[in-house]
Amino acid sequence: MTTDDNPGVIAFPPFIWLASAVISALVHFLLIQLPIMSYSACLVCGIALIILASTLALWALVTMKAGGTNVAPGKPALNIVRGGPFRFTRNPMYLALCLLQVALGFFLNDWLTLSFVLPLALILHYGVILREERYLTAKFGEPYLQLKRQVRRWF
Repeated sequence: MTTDDNPGVIAFPPFIWLASAVISALVHFLLIQLPIMSYSACLVCGIALIILASTLALWALVTMKAGGTNVAPGKPALNIVRGGPFRFTRNPMYLALCLLQVALGFFLNDWLTLSFVLPLALILHYGVILREERYLTAKFGEPYLQLKRQVRRWF
């Protein structure tokens, strides 16, 4: 059974991040490496970003479940969630995925790997976020438009 009650995102967002991570790691290991700074400093930054990204994603997941809506973007949105990290960003899970890409860049101590956050953010923006925004506007109307006026898209 299929339903049209979903935003029609281009792919499951964690898979988009995974593709970015794999491609950037392959570029790092097979082509070129552009060190950022000492590896010990990069490791500290990478660990801090992993903790931040994981905390943000888990907080968003728990908040969405408590708000009574589906987490997976391929399923229908049931409610507009305004609590938790959604008070600060409308897209905390996608922000977390971008932070993971930056963390990977630090773990590998490589500017090129880190720079893959730009195409990742663009793909998430155009292939996921804008589609979700159109869907949520059509589904919820003014309450969602009010949220858009009150809370930033990214941060």
